[in-house]
Amino acid sequence: MALFYAGGAFATPATADPATLAAPAAEAAPEGLQAAADSGAGAASTVTTEEAAAAEEAAPAPALLDHQAVAEIDGSATSWILTSTALVLLMTLPGLALFYGGMVRRKNVIATITQSVGVAAVVTLCWFVAGYSLAFGVGQPIAGFSGEQVNAVVGGLQAMFLNGVGMETAYAAAPGLPEYLWIAFQLTFAIITPALVTGAFAERMKYSALLLFTALWTLFVYSPICHWVWGGGFLGGMGVLDFAGGAVVHVNSGVAGLVCAIFLGPRKGYGTGPIVAHNPVLTLIGASLLLVGWFGFNAGSAWAADAIAGVALLNTLLAAMAASLSWKLIEVIEKRKPSLIGVLSGLVAGLVAITPAAGFVDPKGAVIIGLIAGPVCYAASVWIKKLLRYDDSLDVFGIHGAGGLLGALLTGVFATTAINSVSEGANVPTQALGLAWTIAWSAVGTFLILLICKFTTGLRVRPEEEETGLDTVIHGEALEH
Repeated sequence: MALFYAGGAFATPATADPATLAAPAAEAAPEGLQAAADSGAGAASTVTTEEAAAAEEAAPAPALLDHQAVAEIDGSATSWILTSTALVLLMTLPGLALFYGGMVRRKNVIATITQSVGVAAVVTLCWFVAGYSLAFGVGQPIAGFSGEQVNAVVGGLQAMFLNGVGMETAYAAAPGLPEYLWIAFQLTFAIITPALVTGAFAERMKYSALLLFTALWTLFVYSPICHWVWGGGFLGGMGVLDFAGGAVVHVNSGVAGLVCAIFLGPRKGYGTGPIVAHNPVLTLIGASLLLVGWFGFNAGSAWAADAIAGVALLNTLLAAMAASLSWKLIEVIEKRKPSLIGVLSGLVAGLVAITPAAGFVDPKGAVIIGLIAGPVCYAASVWIKKLLRYDDSLDVFGIHGAGGLLGALLTGVFATTAINSVSEGANVPTQALGLAWTIAWSAVGTFLILLICKFTTGLRVRPEEEETGLDTVIHGEALEH
C-alpha cells in the first residue's frame, strides 16, 4: 500500500483499480478502423495476425529492475502527462525565473534569472546520474540492513545513469506510462524544488556555490524525501498524503530557504534602507506562467486524464484566487493599498497550500484552504520575518514553507473519500509527523551542505561586489550600462 500514497498519481479514482490504468491499444482503436481490420481481406490478414500473436508470445519478457513493470501504455494518460511535463517545466523556465527576476533590484536581475537556468541544468544531470534511482528505485541490502529497511529510507542505485530503463519498462505503480516519460515528469518536480530555494539567498550567493549546493541538495535532501513520500518509503507507508508536493517540494524548499537565509546573513543594506523590486510587471508575467504551469503540477499528479485530474485542476484555480483575495484584504487593512506584488504573492500562496490537497479535497475544501492561506502566508512573509529579522529575500519560507505546512495539515482535515478513495484514514497527526521528518531532514541536510560549500567554493560574494551588483560582477552583463 505504501506506493499508493506517492505523488497523488498513486491516488487513483475510487472506482478504478490501479492495475487497470493501462488499456490495451486495441481497445483504444476507433470503431471504424477496428471494423476494417476485422473484415480484413481473407486468409492473408488472418495468418498475419496469428503469426504476430505467436511472435509476441515467443518474445522473452524484458529483464526488470525491482521498481519496474512491463509497460502497458495508456495513450490518453501518456498524452496528458506529456503535456503536464511541459507545463511543470514552464513553471521554472520561464515562470519562476521571471517571478523572482522582477522582485530583485535591477543590478541583480540577470544573476537571479540565471540561477534558475543553472539549477535546471544541474538537477537534470543529477537526476540522470543517480537522483531518479535514489528517489524511485528500490533499496537493496547493505551493511547488515535488509532491503526492506533500506528501502524505507532511500531507493537503490540499480537505475544509475538510467541503466535498465527501456522502451518496454514502466514504473511499477504507473504501468500505463512509459518509464522515460515518468522520469521526465518527476524530473520537472526535482528541478523546481531547489529553484524555489534560490529566492531565499537572492542577490548575494556565488554562482559556483549555487551549482555545488544544487547538486548535493538534489541527491542528499530532495531525492530521499521524495522517496519517503512518493517512492515507497516509510512516510507513504504510514499514510502521509501529499498529492503533488506539499512536503516534498514546498515545505522542503521553504525550510531549506530559511536555513540558507540565516546561514548567509542579510543582504548589504537590508533593514537600513529600501530594497525595491525593479519591475513588478515581470513578476506578474512570471506568476501567470506559474499559475498555468501549476495545472500540470497538480492535475498532472493524477497520472491520468480522469475525474481526479479535473477536480485537482479546479481546486488549484479556486485556492489560488481565494488566497489572492484574502492576502489583499490583510494588506489593505494594514497598509491601505493592495500592491501588485502582494496580490501575486497571495495567488502563489494559494497554489502552494492546495498542492498537497488538490486531488483529495472537494472544491469547498479548496476555497477554505485558499482563504486561510492568504493571511497565514502574509503573516509569515511580513510579520514573522520582521520580528525574527532574517533576510529571506523573496519570501521562500513565508510562502512555500508556511503555505506548504498549512496545506499539508489541512489535507488531514478536508480530504474526503468522495473525491479520492486514498483519502480514507486521513488525519492531522499523521500529516504532522510527516512534516516533522521533512523539516528535520531538510534543515540538517541543508546546513551541512552549506558548510561544505563555505569551505570549498565559498558562499557569498564580497561586499563591494554585492554593492556593484551580481549581473556585472558574476556574469559580465547588465540591463543597462
